[in-house]
Amino acid sequence: MRLSTVILPVRRWSDGGREVWQHAEELGFHTAYTYDHLSWRSFRDGPWFGAIPTLTAAAAATSRLRLGTLVTSPNFRHPVTLAKELISLDDISEGRVTLGIGAGGNGFDATALGQHPWSPRERADHFGEFVTLLDRLLTQDVVTYEGDHYSAHEVRNIPGCVQRPRLPLAVAATGTRGLKLAARYGQAWVTTGDPKVVNAGGTPAESLAALEGQVERLGKACADIGRDPGELQKILLTGFTPDRPLDSFDAFVDFAGAHAELGFDEIVLHWPIADSMFAADVAVFERIATEALGQLDS
Repeated sequence: MRLSTVILPVRRWSDGGREVWQHAEELGFHTAYTYDHLSWRSFRDGPWFGAIPTLTAAAAATSRLRLGTLVTSPNFRHPVTLAKELISLDDISEGRVTLGIGAGGNGFDATALGQHPWSPRERADHFGEFVTLLDRLLTQDVVTYEGDHYSAHEVRNIPGCVQRPRLPLAVAATGTRGLKLAARYGQAWVTTGDPKVVNAGGTPAESLAALEGQVERLGKACADIGRDPGELQKILLTGFTPDRPLDSFDAFVDFAGAHAELGFDEIVLHWPIADSMFAADVAVFERIATEALGQLDS
């Protein structure tokens, strides 16, 4: 089991931003991710900085911590320009980058460029093509591609990623088409749980059952293409299930143990932000970061 964190890009780099990423490394987190949005929910009218520049600065401010997005989506990204930025970030970080990638939703990002929000089918169509082209751009020196939604004409990406054959993709998915993409292209799979459970006022036990079903469907998607599902790391981004793992140290240990039994390899906690949905006791959070995995192993 690995323990990681999400640091929302809400702090100026000169006013605590740098220190948070450095402290994440000091606490021993495996990876520190950030959201790749133009703005997000209740944070929309406050400070919010870009993901790639933030991760680039974090790469220069740290030396061991892995870095990543959780997640990037096609809502306002194009594979050609994103690939160039990722290859540069992978180089600056000396191979410490993971790209969390998902289909996106109907939030602010979906209309910020003046476009109409896509239907679920349209999101899936864009996502499938986006991941396919991005995989080529990150692994091949020269790419030409003509699709229904994205094109690339003799695009050069030399010298490519530091990580070979490319930086890892952590594919967020729960639907059939997304799970197939995770099985084919992912080095990891990401879930936040089942929103239907939360919307229905479900219990932690019901959330576990829903997650077990997702893991089973991922296994089937892998089996359909002859891939061992054990090759994919399984990542749970917390904060969107009925559980409250940051209420106490013991609550987290119980939560992590139950999800490890489902096959999850990595649990991601949001860095506490006061007066928000991610508010938490900092002392409990830091104790979890430094002691919880040892408790699980004992």
